[in-house]
Amino acid sequence: MKYSKEDKPERAGGAGAGSRAVPVALVVVVLCAFSFYLGGIYSTGRSLLDSIQPAPTALLALGAATTTRRPSDDGQARPALASTAAVAFPECPADYQDYTPCTDPKRWRRYGNYRLSFMERHCPPPPDRQQCLVPPPKGYKPPIRWPKSKDQCWYRNVPYDWINSQKSNQHWLVKEGDRFRFPGGGTMFPNGVGAYVDLMQGLVPGMRDGTVRTALDTGCGVASWGGDLLGRGILTVSLAPRDNHEAQVQFALERGIPAILGIISTQRLPFPSAAFDMAHCSRCLIPWTEFGGLYLLEIHRVLRPGGFWVLSGPPVNYENRWHGWNTTAQAQKADLDRLKKMLASMCFKLYSMKGDIAVWQKSADACYDKLTPVTTPAKCDDSVDPDAAWYVPMRSCVTAPSPKYRKLGLNATPKWPQRLSVAPERISVVPGSSAAAFKQDDARWKLRAKHYKTLLPALGSDKIRNVMDMNTVYGGFAGSLVKDPVWVMNVVSSYGPNSLGVVYDRGLIGVNHDWCEAFSTYPRTYDLLHLDGLFTAESHRCEMKYVLLEMDRILRPTGYAIIRESTYFLDSVAPIAKGMRWSCEKHSSENKADKDKILVCQKELWAGKQ
Repeated sequence: MKYSKEDKPERAGGAGAGSRAVPVALVVVVLCAFSFYLGGIYSTGRSLLDSIQPAPTALLALGAATTTRRPSDDGQARPALASTAAVAFPECPADYQDYTPCTDPKRWRRYGNYRLSFMERHCPPPPDRQQCLVPPPKGYKPPIRWPKSKDQCWYRNVPYDWINSQKSNQHWLVKEGDRFRFPGGGTMFPNGVGAYVDLMQGLVPGMRDGTVRTALDTGCGVASWGGDLLGRGILTVSLAPRDNHEAQVQFALERGIPAILGIISTQRLPFPSAAFDMAHCSRCLIPWTEFGGLYLLEIHRVLRPGGFWVLSGPPVNYENRWHGWNTTAQAQKADLDRLKKMLASMCFKLYSMKGDIAVWQKSADACYDKLTPVTTPAKCDDSVDPDAAWYVPMRSCVTAPSPKYRKLGLNATPKWPQRLSVAPERISVVPGSSAAAFKQDDARWKLRAKHYKTLLPALGSDKIRNVMDMNTVYGGFAGSLVKDPVWVMNVVSSYGPNSLGVVYDRGLIGVNHDWCEAFSTYPRTYDLLHLDGLFTAESHRCEMKYVLLEMDRILRPTGYAIIRESTYFLDSVAPIAKGMRWSCEKHSSENKADKDKILVCQKELWAGKQ
């Protein structure tokens, strides 16, 4: 709140020194009250600036010069918009067309080189946040539709030739006229990704019958492995940093394949423990045996008991491959022996090995009983939640499966698609959750998705492929769309109840995230953004203007947003959306008596002036 000079009380003339004295007791009371107030702010994650200028008020100030008071949906008086004048946002410079705020190469020099930690998330402070619209590349046009997009994309949408020139012998992608074509090649699958996965399925039979449903690909390249698995009923999160392999993740998402920016370095990956049924590395150049096997311990944490870790590349098959690895056979044999010993100490068992592929299985038995806080590696204690994954440093200890979850193991989990509709055991650790609440949520989202399709006929067609549910609980919206030609990135708030384990137990994928910061993806990577009550839940911490600008950054031109909120917040969003060159329509929810309303918006395709 701001004060003017007229607001200050006039000082009484001729007042003596005694009249200005403040009792000591009153000073103590005031200081104690202020300390208590600050504690309340910081315990909820709010900043002092938030307490001085609440985010909703700041948001409203963007859309109207004056406000009036009106009752809100919850009966409380709040400011109401006096006008719906659009906010004018400038265009970002042309070199911002691939701006990734929290993984910005222009800021890497500020951070250390230790374990490539400069490639991790380092978000700009609030004064450095951009308040402009990220332009598309010159000649951008709506992406090729799925499933054709898996094999090709427009060159002008991702106009980078580095991979094409440097990796041409590995057939990651080939430029042909106005588009890139993806032949399915890779460093370790010269015969194509299909033949590579066929060999892998022979080693891991669970990939064929629905036992393996979720997978993690580290160092994914252009995500050909994850793309092939989609056709086999396996949903993969492809992970790669923003590095000299220009736009790996952007290529993946342009193809319609799930991917995020990320690197295994010093912080945990944004996933809960026991999330994935399989993890994969195809010559991803991660030094697995260095730093006491710390990176392997992180793979162990996110892998489900009984899950598989698949490695192809050095040092596997060193007898036939060492000539091309700029090393010696003896050195590679030593590396393989060290890797086997390290994995065994972490309760991995060598499951199968053939040709260039080796498969280890994470134990689900009493192997962990021999580990203690003083063994090497040590057994993790209970001081850090194994599911906590937002700016949590990795730990050099083994995360043992919780004894209270008997059905968390891969072989005890229902096969896909049955697992989608079964309330997981881990729902018991989510505050306010239960099996009954899970079933109610599932039924609710089936009705909501049906209503959304009447408001947005493109949903369920090939016009929408990449979808993000920005603040899910159990993945209900994603679960209602599993028969449509879409995949959904479920986002669970890092400041709310952590239900992401439930999402993965259902056979869906997602990440933890704080929407006060930018998401780990390139611009123009999602066709549809959906949020349900996000502004209501987070407006006390985040200025919604920046959330909306982030939504604009990651939304493809001609893409859509479905915003489900109270009328109060929808009235606040409307002028900002108009200023971002979105066209929006307000609708009632599927339940006409519901206080929530739905704003369906479409982003305009515009060409940058610079």
